[in-house]
Amino acid sequence: MSELKPLGGKIITKPFKVLMVIAGIAALLLAKRFLFGIGSVTNLSHGYPWGLWIVYDVVTGTAIACGGYAMALLVYIFNKGEYHPLVRSALLASMFGYTMAGVSIFIDIGRYWQMYNVFLPWMANVNSIMFEVAFCIGTYVFIMWIEFSPTFLEAKKKYPQLKILNKLMFLFIAIGVLLPTMHQSSLGTLMIIAGDKLSALYQTGFLPLLFLISAIAMGFAMVIFESLYSSFNFKRAYETKQLSKIASIVGKLVLVFLVIRVIDLVWRGALAEAFAINLTALMFWIENILFIYVMIILFNAKKRENRKDLFIAAILMILAGSIYRFDTFLVAFNPGAGWHYFPSVSEIFITLGIISVEIMAYLYFVKRLPVLPEVKHA
Repeated sequence: MSELKPLGGKIITKPFKVLMVIAGIAALLLAKRFLFGIGSVTNLSHGYPWGLWIVYDVVTGTAIACGGYAMALLVYIFNKGEYHPLVRSALLASMFGYTMAGVSIFIDIGRYWQMYNVFLPWMANVNSIMFEVAFCIGTYVFIMWIEFSPTFLEAKKKYPQLKILNKLMFLFIAIGVLLPTMHQSSLGTLMIIAGDKLSALYQTGFLPLLFLISAIAMGFAMVIFESLYSSFNFKRAYETKQLSKIASIVGKLVLVFLVIRVIDLVWRGALAEAFAINLTALMFWIENILFIYVMIILFNAKKRENRKDLFIAAILMILAGSIYRFDTFLVAFNPGAGWHYFPSVSEIFITLGIISVEIMAYLYFVKRLPVLPEVKHA
């Protein structure tokens, strides 16, 4: 098994400084949000009570951050130990993605000072799907930090504490597999309650399953993207053999996703909606063309072994899954006449700030902590 080591190197680089500026602007806008209310920085309304922060930072961001969950399924549930060197970096990306999603929920809630009620049993509305999503995401963030904690102990060489923690880790891993399975499917369930306000192209009882399958595929795609990107930028050895096998799984997941979706549309008699002349139909075709193209690349063994094709397929998979989520929550959602939504400049900058913080934290951790496998030059 490859030894994990810090990359080392300078933290405050020019790109890092740019990210700091974006994060600083977002911090100022967040101060405005908390001082003057959510309406001072967003275009949210009664028709669109959630917008960019929820749709990207939570619904899409957590799916992109499912790499840790996907790798846990592969390594610990299906016992594929050969992929173990990829687990920690996938967990790190997931940890930051989910943590920022939790921050986004806190930002988005009107009465943010009462968010702690989610974790008080006597205050919980257990019949609410929104409670289940909030509770699972919040708990999963806590679990992931525990799963990642051996990294801190290794860096500090606290081996007795590490030995004790490793004996208990199976419990946290089990919970860490259960929670995303619940809340990723439940994110799809959220839009079932929208009823006929959601286009027939998207309104289906299979939404929970479709959201779960696409989230796992996006998680694997993010593992591929992160591995190739870090290998190129940090001059690390490429892990093409393992990534090629993971890509094969992504191709099969996309096939299952598309088969379920097409059969469902035909069964419900909703396929005709795809040929309407409107934005929803256009976006439907865009996302599905991307899914099909990803599948074509990944079912080709030679392309799976080509780093460039792998990289392109990973990006397109993340893009296709993201568009699917945006379409389901925003584009295909019609709250009624008179309601319109497009994110404000402040919303966009705050989201960019959250992404910037994630990237800065990732760079710091991989350079100072044992996260990535040690480089082995040929």
